[in-house]
Amino acid sequence: MARRRPRGRVVLVERTFANGTLRAYGRTLRSRRRIPLTAAALQALDASPRRIGTPLVFPAVEGGHLDLGNWRRREWRPAVEAGAIAPCVPYVPRHTFASNALAAGLGLFELSRLMGTSIRMVDQVYGHFVVGSEAAALAKLEAYAEAVR
Repeated sequence: MARRRPRGRVVLVERTFANGTLRAYGRTLRSRRRIPLTAAALQALDASPRRIGTPLVFPAVEGGHLDLGNWRRREWRPAVEAGAIAPCVPYVPRHTFASNALAAGLGLFELSRLMGTSIRMVDQVYGHFVVGSEAAALAKLEAYAEAVR
């Protein structure tokens, strides 16, 4: 992602850097996606320090692409410890995002496009984490039943 402010509050995910290789797409073509940014995300991007000599938003210490192993040790673990949260792997925020998006009312289709995965995978992997989904479903059913009476 280049260091300019995203147009239209959307970031395009178009490339992947893995195993020392920059690829024009991720594991699948579905990995290319558009991610809408909340006001809080835009504020965080604006507040992050800018690095001279690299177009990357979150570069490695040397200015190049991040190495996941080094990043986990240098950045992720200290951040988790400072946040006084249970130890977890970097993939956990993806689960949190999916659960929060479902709880906020995003549909499976919308969420699958944002996450670059299938509707089936969203349902199987992330849907069961939504706390209170049964209560929300019951409230919708009761509201509908009341409206048709």
